[in-house]
Amino acid sequence: MPFVRIHHPQGKSSHYGVVLSQAVHEALISAFAIPREDFFQVVTQHEAGTELIGPAEFLGITHSADLIIVQITCAEGRTPDQKKALYEAIADNVSKDADVPRNDVIINLVETKRENWSFGDGAAQFS
Repeated sequence: MPFVRIHHPQGKSSHYGVVLSQAVHEALISAFAIPREDFFQVVTQHEAGTELIGPAEFLGITHSADLIIVQITCAEGRTPDQKKALYEAIADNVSKDADVPRNDVIINLVETKRENWSFGDGAAQFS
């Protein structure tokens, strides 16, 4: 039940966001074994440098104006190895499918308790 936000620079093709979305979703399926239909995402374009901002270099990794930021909110419970596998799969998929260098893929994983989710009807399906 991950909720994914993908932020990318403006000026890309209209299909670019869809490609990023699919690349991240396939990584979640492979690394976290989520069901294919568990698909909740928001993909947003931003003006590079003023709305999508990051350092030219951080922790020895260089970044360009094509920076992609992926934030995933999900339930607690994945192991560090599963998280590492997810980060690798996202970087690989985005690099391969959207032609974005791996060093330009920033990922943030936010874990929450299952009771913090509602999937409609005002119900807390997992509490």
